[in-house]
Amino acid sequence: MSINTVKNGSLEYLVSDRISVSHGFTTRYGGVSRGHLESMNIGIRRGDRWENVLENYDILGRAIGFDPKRAVLSHQTHTDIVRVVGTAEAGAGLYGPELPECDALVTATPGTALVIFTADCTPILLHDPVTGAVGAVHAGWRGTASAIAARAVETMTSAFGTRPEDLRAAIGPNIGPCCFQTDADVPDALRAALGPGVEPCIRAEGGKFYVDLKEINAQILRRAGVAHIDVSRDCTMCQSHRFWSHRVTGGLRGSQGAVIVCQEVDL
Repeated sequence: MSINTVKNGSLEYLVSDRISVSHGFTTRYGGVSRGHLESMNIGIRRGDRWENVLENYDILGRAIGFDPKRAVLSHQTHTDIVRVVGTAEAGAGLYGPELPECDALVTATPGTALVIFTADCTPILLHDPVTGAVGAVHAGWRGTASAIAARAVETMTSAFGTRPEDLRAAIGPNIGPCCFQTDADVPDALRAALGPGVEPCIRAEGGKFYVDLKEINAQILRRAGVAHIDVSRDCTMCQSHRFWSHRVTGGLRGSQGAVIVCQEVDL
């Protein structure tokens, strides 16, 4: 299985072969935003013109297959908070008030689209083909250390009866181990939280450390019982022409992210 690029005119996004419902990891391409936000900015706090943000969601919705008025946007603060959402939260952050803080969303309400944002952090999508439940996770290094991906799996299990072994997961583009250079505080926090199993994902070089957040999140998912995992090899910093990278832009940027849509299960 693999993660592949879909092109629709100037729009470009990535999809996983493992996930059979409508979904996508967005790139910088295919929107209407201008200037330093050109062109597919889906972030609602980046200083973009609101009409451009709405048009970008309309473009994505038509291509991926969701109604932006039924999308639920996360309110990310690098926590391990997972929120169960449904009809009452439809449009949150886009056509209605933002949710309380959370860095992961799960739902089993058909028609609901979950949206998380990234610009170097790790996006993770989850799909349970048995119950139809879906999840979207934003995992920065702090969220990774708190095993937010496992919290999302646990929440889907308790809320919807999901069995972890049924889940399909896709880990999207982030800052790769080639570029995620840190001081000792990051690997120390990851080791303390997750144990010695993360050691192969940490490389020391010249007094700095390079960390593979994709593989650590894959480890976290496997520990939670998820066996079917696709992992993108794209690095947002290496490909900053294609993806928003916070490190490359110094924060003067838009946001890409990930979208997944809950759909009816065929019984």
